Amino acid sequence: MTNWIPACQADDIETEDIIPFEHAGNQYAIYRSADDEFFATDGYCTHERELLCDGLVMGKTIECPKHNGRFEYATGEAQGAPVIENLRTYPVKVDDSDTVHIGIS
Repeated sequence: MTNWIPACQADDIETEDIIPFEHAGNQYAIYRSADDEFFATDGYCTHERELLCDGLVMGKTIECPKHNGRFEYATGEAQGAPVIENLRTYPVKVDDSDTVHIGIS
């Protein structure tokens, strides 16, 4: 069963940007694409656990600030060395009050 957690307001995230979100001791990253879609992943890079919210968003790619590893944030797919392990993704929904929720199971 998915537990929907309110994370932020839609306006808290600029287009083609990322913000951090912490819940129950876990770090998440929430993204807003150029198409005005929202996505969520684990907040740390799978390579050396660097916070992704300090990274660079380019299209639908997040680049880790430490070793420039890249992930496709919509799918979590690792895009090549030094990252080889995919990033965990989470479902996202936006309600009528523009609150962004992430689904945690």
